[in-house]
Amino acid sequence: MTIRIELNTETEALLVTEARAQGLPVETIAERLLEEALSRSSLSRSRLTVEEFHRMLDAMADGSERLPDLRTESFSRESF
Repeated sequence: MTIRIELNTETEALLVTEARAQGLPVETIAERLLEEALSRSSLSRSRLTVEEFHRMLDAMADGSERLPDLRTESFSRESF
């Protein structure tokens, strides 16, 4: 399905910034955000389907490849 929406300049700038940060097209980011919003809505109404659960995990992991690798010694009980 294709839809057309009008965004205010602030929302458009946020969307473009996020797309550039992730190196993805604006349309892809918009689609993901819409899916996440609908998934959250589904969460509040009922239990997750397996597909929704996988989408949620994928959304959580999105961008994690850019996180720095930290050695195990970097963490201690006191650091939390």
